[in-house]
Parts: sequence; C-alpha cells; structure tokens
Amino acid sequence: MVEIEKKYKIYEKNFGYINWLGFFTLYKKEIFRFLKVAIQTIISPLVTALLFLVVLSLAIGNERGGALGFPFITFLAPGLIAMQIIQQAFSHTSSSIMIGKIQGNIVDVLYAPLSPAEVTLATILAGVTRSFIIAAVSILVFNLIIDLEFHSFLMIFIYTFLGSFILGALGFIIGLWAEKFDNMASATNFIIVPLSFLSGTFYSIKKLPEILQIISEWNPFFYMIDGFRYGFLGVSDGSIKFGLFYLIVLSCLIWFASFILFKKGYKIKF
Repeated sequence: MVEIEKKYKIYEKNFGYINWLGFFTLYKKEIFRFLKVAIQTIISPLVTALLFLVVLSLAIGNERGGALGFPFITFLAPGLIAMQIIQQAFSHTSSSIMIGKIQGNIVDVLYAPLSPAEVTLATILAGVTRSFIIAAVSILVFNLIIDLEFHSFLMIFIYTFLGSFILGALGFIIGLWAEKFDNMASATNFIIVPLSFLSGTFYSIKKLPEILQIISEWNPFFYMIDGFRYGFLGVSDGSIKFGLFYLIVLSCLIWFASFILFKKGYKIKF
C-alpha cells in the first residue's frame, strides 16, 4: 500500500497555491454550458440588437438629428452592442448559480478542491468570454449593415472586459440571493433594464434635464456604454479617465462582495 501511495502520490495535493487545473476545468464547463445552446446565448442577443437597430432606423431614420457629431444610427450601434454585452454577462452568471442551486449540482463545485476566489473568478470570466463572443459576432454583423467607425480597439477591449466583469460579478451575487427564477426576473426588471435604458444607449445624456444628467453620471452602465462607444467614435459624453477609474474600483468591490458571500455560503449551504 505504501508503494502504491508513493507511486501515484495518493493524498498529495500537488496543484500548488492556486488550483489551475480545477480553475480551468470549471471555466471550460461554464463555456461549454452556453455554447451548447448558442442560439439562445449568442444568436438571440445579436437578433435583439439588430431588431432595435432596424426598428429605430425605420421609425426615426434621418428625421432625428445626429449625436456627438455622428449620424444617429452610427451613434446608436455601439450602444446596442454594449447593452447586449453587459446584459448577457449578468444572465450567464446569475443563471449558472441559480440553476446549480435548483438542480442541486452546485454541490459538485462546493466539494471540489477550489477556493471561493477560484470559483467566483472562473464563473465570472466564463461570462466575460460569452460577452466577448457576442461582441465579436455583433461587430462583424453590424459592420455589414452600416459602416462602423473604429477609433481604438484597445478601448473596445477594456470596456468590454470591465462591463462584462462587473455585470458578471453582480449576476453571481443575484444568483446567490435568488431563491427562485421570479427573484432573478425582479432583479433584471428593476435593476438591469432601468439602468440600461438610463445609460445613454439611445441618446446623449447632454440632452437630458440637469437632474437626470447628474443621476446618469453616477450610473455605472453609462460609463460602460460611453467608454465602449468611445472605442468606435473617439468621442464621449462623459470623462473617459473618470469612467475608467470608476469601473475598475467598482469591479474590484463587486467581485470582492461576491467572493465574501460565496465564501460564507450565503443561501447555498445545504
């Protein structure tokens, strides 16, 4: 028995301070989870964004003046893509945790040799990956329909990552909190959707009344979409530097909150 233990290193934890194998296994599991239903997770958000673009183009078209010095449709397209990116990151993590709790297979993650930091980051980064895929597909399709402007691919990458990471972490928290799908629907309807529509996706916030401008300037969704749009147009409604700082701090805070809640087993211990 001793020889077998020495040969196969039984009971020896040799994955180091970070369990990279477990981390990437969970990450791949989350990736395959949404790729198996790509029509729902990838194609559906693209179709939704295209419907917004087509309907608003037909309904408003050239009758509406431009925004930030660009035609309305050119202004609108990046905002629609960004809105789908952040909403789908939220949807991925919240549904992953919620389904795991309902089906009971979250115990597979709880009993795995993974730290709370590894579980939260693997799940959130899978949601970020889903957002990047949606962003890439949407940009390719939108560019076939309208001539998209491209100012900085680096800024597009940064704000795609920050926006999807923040919403992924928030979705993780909502997934822990929700006890049934009605709770998730409530969070989406009363938090995600209002913040999305008050973020300057369809308009420049400079045209809002002063009080609504002030509110919008503290809306994180505004900086996510405004920074993403800046990557295309090279102009923004708000301060890019402040927005970048604001989102980096917010991403750290929300991830840390998700880490603490998961570590304490908030509403998931059986």
